[in-house]
Amino acid sequence: MVKLRLKRCGRKQRAVYRIVAIDVRSRREGRDLQKVGFYDPIKNQTYLNVPVILDFLEKGAQPTETVYDILKRAEVFKEFRFNHN
Repeated sequence: MVKLRLKRCGRKQRAVYRIVAIDVRSRREGRDLQKVGFYDPIKNQTYLNVPVILDFLEKGAQPTETVYDILKRAEVFKEFRFNHN
């Protein structure tokens, strides 16, 4: 199963995150299938590759709660009908 989740980058005390599509059995810093976005919680900036994210969601990828909140804030789900459990 594929999940959309955060992958930590950056240095100590200055974390930035990549939003990646990754197999659920992989660890957080493991090999991802594809990078689909970027999130900086300190500057509160996000970059999302929306067409690729929608493609992964259509194929059945599940976002984690944090990624779901980021995507919801960016209004990605207006273009896609998604049932979050």
